[in-house]
Amino acid sequence: MKISVIWVIFFSLLVFDNGIQCSHGAGRKLQSASTEQPYRTAYHFQPPKNWMNDPNGPLYYKGIYHLFYQYNPYAAVWGNISWAHSISYDLVNWIHLDHALSPEDPFDINGCWSGSTTILSREKPVILYTGSDTENRQVQNLAVPKNLSDPFLVEWVKSSHNPIMTPVDGIDPQNFRDPTTAWQGPDGLWRVLVGNRMNGHGRALLYRSQDFVSWTRSKDPLHSSTKTDMWECPDFYPVAIDGKYGVDTSSQEKFTKHVLKASFNHHDYYILGNYTPTTDNFSVDTDFMDNGSDLRYDYGQFYASKTFFDSAKKRRILWSWIQESENTTYDIKKGWSGLQSIPRSILLSKTGKQLIQWPVEEIEELRAKNVSYQSKQLKGGSILEVSGITASQADVEISFDLSNIKEAELMDPSWVDPQLICSQKTASFRGSVGPFGILVLASEDLTEQTAIFFRIFRSNGKYVVLMCSDQSRSSLREGPNKASYGAFIDIDPLYEKISLRSLIDHSIVESFGGEGRVCITARVYPKLAIDEQAYLFAFNNGTFDVTISNLNAWNMKKAQIVSATKRRKPHLN
Repeated sequence: MKISVIWVIFFSLLVFDNGIQCSHGAGRKLQSASTEQPYRTAYHFQPPKNWMNDPNGPLYYKGIYHLFYQYNPYAAVWGNISWAHSISYDLVNWIHLDHALSPEDPFDINGCWSGSTTILSREKPVILYTGSDTENRQVQNLAVPKNLSDPFLVEWVKSSHNPIMTPVDGIDPQNFRDPTTAWQGPDGLWRVLVGNRMNGHGRALLYRSQDFVSWTRSKDPLHSSTKTDMWECPDFYPVAIDGKYGVDTSSQEKFTKHVLKASFNHHDYYILGNYTPTTDNFSVDTDFMDNGSDLRYDYGQFYASKTFFDSAKKRRILWSWIQESENTTYDIKKGWSGLQSIPRSILLSKTGKQLIQWPVEEIEELRAKNVSYQSKQLKGGSILEVSGITASQADVEISFDLSNIKEAELMDPSWVDPQLICSQKTASFRGSVGPFGILVLASEDLTEQTAIFFRIFRSNGKYVVLMCSDQSRSSLREGPNKASYGAFIDIDPLYEKISLRSLIDHSIVESFGGEGRVCITARVYPKLAIDEQAYLFAFNNGTFDVTISNLNAWNMKKAQIVSATKRRKPHLN
């Protein structure tokens, strides 16, 4: 079914079944936002104004996707934190509803902070969230829908039992937050993790419950680390081994691994391991920060993420908060701060050593005009303009063939930090095989450019592939963070093409290298390369030639993201 038809059905259902009307004024403001505010996105999710951060409790319920998120209703800075709520049929077009949770009670008066949703038996969704109480303690609270027959889940009721988990028995009340989606064990008990710090180290506290109201803390955490700080926004879920589909959070299938994700050091790190549901033992393959292990969802701007199981398409979907790289003063001036990543499907790689991420297929419905190239040679030191699309709002896929790979330069044994290599060897630093890739949000004269590129090195008889996202020349403006990001990709370029996909949306660039084995997200605030003045190029600044085996670039249409207000009677005009 075409996306426009889905949207019409969605909108009609919302108006007639729930007495909700689209706010036309908000729609007009969003439609012209790109001209008035060049850094607002066109197809990434963000509220009309003010501050947003962590995605909370995404779920699929009765044919509708729900996204809750941390939101300040009054300003473009953190504070007055509530749970905002939006709904969609396709993870692309959204309607903002009334807030689900607001800080109004003693157990959350200083903020309704991050948490999760769990669908209990008989299709009953519930929310677990952290509240900052009258004493500024972090406590865990429960909320349930007021009307289960309402597929939009507009109204939520906080439990009279709140708080249902408190920081007792030595738990630091300032570091006890962000409950995960719960899962049910073979004994029928529900389990949930809560992020914690003890003696300066991160832990995932484990709680069990029969009724989802009375919770008992396990003697030992599910997992802990002596090499990390506080674990924010933990996530714990199974992934299928050699599987093409996602797995429900409570699945007890044998052929799975489990993922434990924790947010710390401004990034989202994860580890893989084997979980035994009868004993709640989690045995990890490689622990956080061990032996140089650096498994991250994303090596750029990507934090406080949350996954959920989409039962409709049997996939696990990942969301994340993408914060600004600009100062607070500018956020206040423009009236908003923060957005959400494009939802990503997430699977275990064939090697079983890492996760693979890819934008959900629905985003391709926004693709419009297309330009393509095949078997295009890029000589060393050359650049190719990709014209014919709006480069500030695009989806680009490109793959490269390498014929002179044996000429790759030797890798220095001291090069262990890929981000440091990328910051020192920027796109303008010429190598032998690389840098090659694309320049996005570039000005016509290239004084502004964001480069996403690869370099190939030789090391101990093997090849090492480095992927970089270089913001050092991204803007002539003073103020924005222009950091470079990088990661090594598990690719053997002798047997596999090097591929890249980048989603470009005015002030954000999400890049997926090696078919999703490495992801790097950047915020970019160009002064010249805005809207129609943004350009897209493929380039090769290496000594040796490379070949573009295939390039496809599409204009991306604007997603429909509008506000809604309650009405006593349905009203279309």
